[in-house]
Amino acid sequence: MTIEILYFEGCPNYEPTLNRVKQILKDLGMKQKVLEVIITTPKMAESFRFLGSPTVLVNGLDVEPSARNSNQIGFGNRTYPSGDRRVGIPSEEMVRAAILEARG
Repeated sequence: MTIEILYFEGCPNYEPTLNRVKQILKDLGMKQKVLEVIITTPKMAESFRFLGSPTVLVNGLDVEPSARNSNQIGFGNRTYPSGDRRVGIPSEEMVRAAILEARG
């Protein structure tokens, strides 16, 4: 399983997202490495399908199922659904579901 966190330098939500992903892996008893990928150019953003910072991919799939077909590539701060609002990091449930989906 490959888990990647894509982000740009200075992203305020990168560290909290990284910590959340690592904690979920620990809770699941998994010793999976998390790859941290700094997106630095528009070409790189396009290559990685970077939807904003931070983006979490599990086996190449976005943890947010509704974003998996999105083409809104860019260098903005990304938000994720949380009830009736949007927040800067993916929910525990979203990340856990993506990891369990990839694990089978």
